[in-house]
Amino acid sequence: MPEPTNAPLQEQSVRSELLRRIETGTARIAVIGLGYVGLPLAVEFAKRFPTVGIDVNRTRVEAIREGRSYIGDVPNDDVAKLVAEGSLGADSDFAALDDADCAIICVPTPLEAGAQPDISFIVSATEQIALHLHRGQLIVLESTTYPGTTDEIMLPLLSAAGLRLDRDFFLAFSPERVDPGNPDYKIRDIPKIVGGATADSTDVASALYGRIVPFVHRVSSTRVAETAKLWENTFRAVNIALANEMAMLCRHLAIETSEVIAAAATKPFGFMPFYPGPGVGGHCIPIDPQYLSWTASKHGFYPRLISIADQINRSMADHIVDLVSDALNDDTKSVRGARILVLGVAYKPDVEDVRMSPAIAIIERLRSRGATVRYHDAFVPRFQVEDAEQPPAPRRDLREERVERRQSVTHDLADSISVRVTEIGRLKGEGEKVQQSLSPEQQAILNASHKLVDSKTFGWSRLFADLESVLPGNVSASRITVQNIYND
Repeated sequence: MPEPTNAPLQEQSVRSELLRRIETGTARIAVIGLGYVGLPLAVEFAKRFPTVGIDVNRTRVEAIREGRSYIGDVPNDDVAKLVAEGSLGADSDFAALDDADCAIICVPTPLEAGAQPDISFIVSATEQIALHLHRGQLIVLESTTYPGTTDEIMLPLLSAAGLRLDRDFFLAFSPERVDPGNPDYKIRDIPKIVGGATADSTDVASALYGRIVPFVHRVSSTRVAETAKLWENTFRAVNIALANEMAMLCRHLAIETSEVIAAAATKPFGFMPFYPGPGVGGHCIPIDPQYLSWTASKHGFYPRLISIADQINRSMADHIVDLVSDALNDDTKSVRGARILVLGVAYKPDVEDVRMSPAIAIIERLRSRGATVRYHDAFVPRFQVEDAEQPPAPRRDLREERVERRQSVTHDLADSISVRVTEIGRLKGEGEKVQQSLSPEQQAILNASHKLVDSKTFGWSRLFADLESVLPGNVSASRITVQNIYND
């Protein structure tokens, strides 16, 4: 990697000099916020540029300095190698921005009470950048936000000290598209949208991202880029809601949703399959549509479809609990006093992230009805619900070398087993180690569920038949509830 230079930029050549540094790999990159978005991005940039990650969380900073990753998608070996080479560093002091040519903001943007956007982390990061802003810097916001944030909130803060856009610094929005737990699409595989506050800012930001992604799609403004990100996930939220409502409809019609979807998906045009599930979770789909709705309301427009989709997706927790209750009733049991095992509490497969996971609402509702709830998730050793730590099942981490055996998980732990199919899929990925660690009864559940995962067909009758054939007297068909969550 070429040696970086901190030579001052001449006024007449700010743009060309920054482009030269980007092209030669000597530009210094600073990534602010080292979470699920920031750390993978910092690692990808560090493969081509000297990069520093900045985070107020000192635990994260120390982990990176020691060459350790705390994000599942980022291998320890990658972090250790880049740190050893001097390409990747970490700091909790924003003074590290003094040497940065490009600063990229990757901070959380949650919702306040009443579904109001909370961009306080963006504002705080921008204020810190403003204190260290110098000529020749590019500032990029990646955090999801409402249209207008980059131009109306960030630009005035950055310009307050007298530096001017394009003459002294550049500003752009390029939405993150990280998909945690997806082995097929990493940052280097996903096209980037770039919208600058000006044409020059678009040019510089596009040049930067063009070094790490296969394709950069340039748009005319930051507002277009900000809206495109919200549209992507609103599209998913609305279609998931449609799939969820269809699932409830099919239940009333006494037909299997999976068979209907599989049939419709044979049409080679005009149809895209979405699958029902217990709701939506994570840092994007439950939040982004609310940012879009909030923005629309500020302009006198009230998007009804987004609101209805949110209501449907939120209602799925109640629907799942009703399914569990019905299954227990069929077995002459009530929810009160039932022992219920929830398999999988993260919002999606192969991650430890439980932010806004539908499992939270489901467990809260089951507990409020008097059930004793335990969970298993290979990625989540501890789980907080209603300010109380949720007890995991004894065998809570299949990655451990020693795994506790249970003679009968169905008999000892659960009257109703709420099986998230993606959790079974991740258990399946553990291979022989998992198979050897399971009791015969547990293997029966795993093997029966493999069929569902492989075919993406969630027919209950097949699962029940397999379980009954192996577990006579231990479990009845009515005591198994399958939650398929392929919509995450």
